[in-house]
Amino acid sequence: MNDIEVIADPAAAVVALDPGRARLLGELREPASAAELAGRLGLPRQKINYHLRQLEQHGLVEVAESRTWGGLTERRLVATAAGYVVSPAAMGAAGGGPERIRDRLSASYLIALGARLIRELGALARVSAQRRGRLHVYGLDSELRFASTADRAAFAEELTAAVTRLAAKYHDEGAPNGRWHRLVIAVHPRPADAEQPHDHQGRDDQ
Repeated sequence: MNDIEVIADPAAAVVALDPGRARLLGELREPASAAELAGRLGLPRQKINYHLRQLEQHGLVEVAESRTWGGLTERRLVATAAGYVVSPAAMGAAGGGPERIRDRLSASYLIALGARLIRELGALARVSAQRRGRLHVYGLDSELRFASTADRAAFAEELTAAVTRLAAKYHDEGAPNGRWHRLVIAVHPRPADAEQPHDHQGRDDQ
């Protein structure tokens, strides 16, 4: 089971976003049969089977095991990932991108950057999985509290200077075996209902 699966196919996105099927995906973090799910959710088994067929057809669940009881075969299914994210690629040309937004200090621009990150990284992760390779990426997630808007502005200025200095040090336009990478840094207010503050950084190799 993958940690996160990025859904780029429009048809699969429609299936996954159905409330009933999304609930089934949440229940299927552990293997379960249609009968078990029907009893757990209080829904008819036929309805559960219909939704499971749709999810399986689009590669969102898979068979974990099959058991034979009195001549009947019971299949226990499991979600293909612990969580799912719908890529803007599923929206086609309507998915948008940061290149269309002029105001670089707007929330729309930051959202568009995040959308591009999901779209591109999702595609790279799929190719890496098909080749059974490792996709080397780096993520840094931190939270801090500014005493004033002036401090926030000063932080942004120093951060820009530091990143510019590092980029100038390591960027090599003519490296024969070099590979272009994207660097995205975001600073935004934390939502009021977000989890408690935490600082961590991690490397994700898939």
